Amino acid sequence: MYRTIQQSLLARIQAILLAKYDIALATLAIEQPPNIALGEVALPVAFELAKRLRKAPRAIATELAAELTAILPELEGIAGVEVAGAGYLNIRLDRAATVRRIARDRHADIGGPGFRLVEHTSINPNKAAHIGHLRNAILGDTFQRLLRPDNYKRGYEVGVQNYIDNTGVQVADVVVGLVHLEGKTLASTRELLATLTNENRRIDFYCWDLYARVSQWYTADSAQIAARKQLRLDTLHALEVGGNETAEIADLISTAVLHRHLETMERLGIEYDFLPRESEILHLHFWDAARELMIAKGVLYEETEGKNKGCLVMRRAGNEAGAPRPESGTWDSITGPDEDAKVIVRSNGTVTYVGKDIAYHLWKFGLLPGKDFGYARFHEYPTHTCWISTAGASDPGHPVFGKADAIYNVIDSRQNDPQNNVIQALRGMGFTEAADRYTHFSYEMVALTPRCAIDLGYAISDEDRAKSYIEVSGRKGFGVKADDLLDQLIAAAQAEVDTRHPELSDEERRTIATQIGVGALRYFMLRFTRNTVIAFDFKDALSFEGETGPYVQYAIVRAANIFRKANTTPEASLAAIADLDLPGILDSEEGTSLWETWLLASKLTLMIEQCIATAEPAYLAKYAFQLAQQFNNFYHRHHVLNETDPTRKALLLATAAVAQREMVRALGYLGIEAPPVM
Repeated sequence: MYRTIQQSLLARIQAILLAKYDIALATLAIEQPPNIALGEVALPVAFELAKRLRKAPRAIATELAAELTAILPELEGIAGVEVAGAGYLNIRLDRAATVRRIARDRHADIGGPGFRLVEHTSINPNKAAHIGHLRNAILGDTFQRLLRPDNYKRGYEVGVQNYIDNTGVQVADVVVGLVHLEGKTLASTRELLATLTNENRRIDFYCWDLYARVSQWYTADSAQIAARKQLRLDTLHALEVGGNETAEIADLISTAVLHRHLETMERLGIEYDFLPRESEILHLHFWDAARELMIAKGVLYEETEGKNKGCLVMRRAGNEAGAPRPESGTWDSITGPDEDAKVIVRSNGTVTYVGKDIAYHLWKFGLLPGKDFGYARFHEYPTHTCWISTAGASDPGHPVFGKADAIYNVIDSRQNDPQNNVIQALRGMGFTEAADRYTHFSYEMVALTPRCAIDLGYAISDEDRAKSYIEVSGRKGFGVKADDLLDQLIAAAQAEVDTRHPELSDEERRTIATQIGVGALRYFMLRFTRNTVIAFDFKDALSFEGETGPYVQYAIVRAANIFRKANTTPEASLAAIADLDLPGILDSEEGTSLWETWLLASKLTLMIEQCIATAEPAYLAKYAFQLAQQFNNFYHRHHVLNETDPTRKALLLATAAVAQREMVRALGYLGIEAPPVM
């Protein structure tokens, strides 16, 4: 509702500016006064116009206030306009009218045309998902929820992709471990998978340990380092070429691990639409088409001297033809190799990660004519099919996943350079609009607090105990499997639920514990802005106090208890607003505290728009917490069930209902469910 009023007000002011001053402003800043006593909306537009009109801001604000006051009856929800300070326009809302509109769930829409492609998770299919992968997946899943159409908003058409690097070095490492440490063949690898299934053991956990072992094996014998490095490279090459037993072993293992990854993520409510695999990018010759395009556009060239001799390279941003070169002249006017150029194809003919990524993103934008994946059904969710790429014929009825209008890649900040190279390649080929619509949704790593590491059973040194956080490392075997983390969070939550609600069935208590555990984890991963390193801690995440998921969930449960004890429903309470005499209560000093709750509850669409515009879900997590705080303050200040005045009681019930409604919605976009009890 707050955003609806903003949009209407801004449209009116823009019309006034055009008619009165012949000025068109594409955007107008809009704020909220520091104190609600000054109004609910503040406009600094007079300061923007002062130089252009050569007038004092306050004089301009006075003129605009007069224009708005003259049409006040036409401005739904606005009670008055005032000039404040050196030239602010302060707008007061009609509290009663606005509350009634909020109760009827009137709000601004969000969405529009165009296909948004969100790529997230993208775990190497060589071992179990770990805590760092969870931040990626939760960020991406939350963002697609903000974009996707639902009952609250029109939204955008969205496709969620999980890129599977099944021919990369990490998968090659596991194959080296299987073949050269454990003596496995293709046949015995199949037997291993069958044995693990029969024993109810997980292949991704098995590979977790194997990956750590082989990583240490590479350097365990100084005399064998060179030979083992070559073995790794030979295995990697076999995977890329395909059509051999080594590649078949890799495909068996990576596919089995991928199934486990999807199961892990489904526990968190995370689903995918399409799983494009690197093997198809190679075998369907996406890269060949991309290479020809890059050469034709002058982006890719063969280096004939220097350290990159024999490689196909592209210049980095700032080093392209015509750009100034540090020594003198420009990059295209001075001979000699560009030693800083990015290698796209190595001298041995293997394509680097960046090269394959360029080809992949050209396909994403529909810029590889005649190239597409084959599509096969891979996993069935309750509401849709998850497809996987194949080099063979497509299953009938497959959707189209390329030709995106905007792309969001959830990839950690350590990949800033490769991501910038992809964007630079798009610009170099002349696809500037595509480059502008390519968002690297970067984030920082997840570590553990020393306390959390100890809780997980790790022995840590005195030096590590003194640190604020400890980095995890899959290669060193120090880390937290995603499933283990979830299991422990749910177990801790269940201990509380079992104690508090023994009257519930085992299944009910388990469901509630899962909602709390998942909510604690998702909220903890979302409450920090993306550029913040997270130090995960069990006790902090599960706390019912402070900025946590359980804190917001508990506020919702508190609200539900009010309606249960009052023998009514939130829906009935909101509907009753229509017949109440509201101005007498809301316009009083006491009514201001109620109005503040309604005003904050009306800002959900504003928060969603802000999250989408900035690619920062943390703003919505903060909003959910603030609304829970606001509700808890209301809960302690107003004794709803003991109120004897019928009108006041009805308004108090409606206030609790609107807070609960918007808290549930906000948590829903964060991928968190509201349990019935806690």
